[in-house]
Parts: sequence; C-alpha cells; structure tokens
Amino acid sequence: MSISLDDVSILLKIHVTGKVVAVENFVRYTEESRSDAIKLVSKLLGVSIEDVEDEVNISKGLIVRKCWLKSRWCPKAGSRNTIYPPLECTARAYLLYLLSCTLFADKSGSRVFITLLKLLEDLDDVGNYAWGAAFALALLVSTLEVYH
Repeated sequence: MSISLDDVSILLKIHVTGKVVAVENFVRYTEESRSDAIKLVSKLLGVSIEDVEDEVNISKGLIVRKCWLKSRWCPKAGSRNTIYPPLECTARAYLLYLLSCTLFADKSGSRVFITLLKLLEDLDDVGNYAWGAAFALALLVSTLEVYH
C-alpha cells in the first residue's frame, strides 16, 4: 500500500487541485528506451545528441548527473565563447535541476532521472500541476520511510 494524493488531502485537510504529478518511466533500460531518452534530452534541453550520449554512457542509465546539468547552464565566470541555449531550454534545465533536488531527489543526491523532462515538455502547462500536493506527498513518504 502506498500514500496517494487523496491521502494528502485527507490527512492534511488541504484541497488538491491541478493535474497529478506523475510520469511514466522508461519501463526498462533497453536500446529503444535509451534512444528515446537521449532524443528527449536533446530536444528539450537543446544539447547535441552526441553530448547526451556521452553523459548517458558516463551515468550508466536513463539518468544524467546534476553536475553535468548544472555545467550546461551555469558556465564558469569569465569563460569565453559560451554558447547559451534558447531560453526555454534553460528554463527546463533549471526546473529539472530544482525538481531533482526537491520532489524527486534520490539517495545519491547526484542523479537526475531523464523521465522527469516529460513534465516540463510544455512549459505553459507546468503551472497546472499539483506541485504543492506532490511536495506534501513526498514529505509524507520520506517520513514514513524513516519511521518504518
């Protein structure tokens, strides 16, 4: 049994509005899911497919490292010839980093699941998700894990 958004609503007595924050995972690590994940990162973050392939090879999964993500949009001060991606790509990268540090943090603290990008595909729709309820749910789950 797991905690749901209905449980958040009942336990915390808050009204949950908005779309459910859920993403379908790339079911298994296959060549097809790897290829789809690489194309998704390339398209939504404005990174070349070769750079994404290198990162996925290093991270050994359908993930990217936070340091890789951050280095793409937070160049070192004074660096020359820095090419910035389009504003929407930068916004997605920042939001992805933020989500990976809060709602979808993993135990290593250094990985970002590529599947989270699906939530950020349409930036106009990001505000329609029930982020507050999802955060409350994440806190409830982490609290239960500590006491279980």
